[in-house]
Amino acid sequence: MNIRTLTLLASLSFAGFTQAEPASQQSVEDLLVATGAADLGAQMMAQMLPAMKQSMPDAPEAFWTEFQAQADFSVLMQRIIPIYQKHLTEEDVEAINQFYRSDAGQRLVKVQPQIMQESMMAGQAWGQEAAQKAMMKVQSGAQAGQ
Repeated sequence: MNIRTLTLLASLSFAGFTQAEPASQQSVEDLLVATGAADLGAQMMAQMLPAMKQSMPDAPEAFWTEFQAQADFSVLMQRIIPIYQKHLTEEDVEAINQFYRSDAGQRLVKVQPQIMQESMMAGQAWGQEAAQKAMMKVQSGAQAGQ
């Protein structure tokens, strides 16, 4: 083999290792808007707030009012964008954005909050059932050992 052939083979071998263009901040922002991520975050906060209040019963109502005022989702979105950029290319985000612009994508955005809420309820029921089964097994084992 001559040097030209080796150079060509080496360049072709390494061509597959070049990194794709990372997603731009604007395309990720478009994705977060298209998916309703900011709205979903606010809805999740509203759903989680009662449990948070229950876990901190001594916190005054003024704390919770201020907590909600401080929960600026635009700040959170700016922290999330680099995470998307780390894992997705511009090509990936554009393809995902195309889906969310479609009728099926828009339908998913509309029903996603209900899916999340019902999934959380299903997860809670599943966790309670697993805990009950574990407790029964432990108790029956403890009784057998007596």
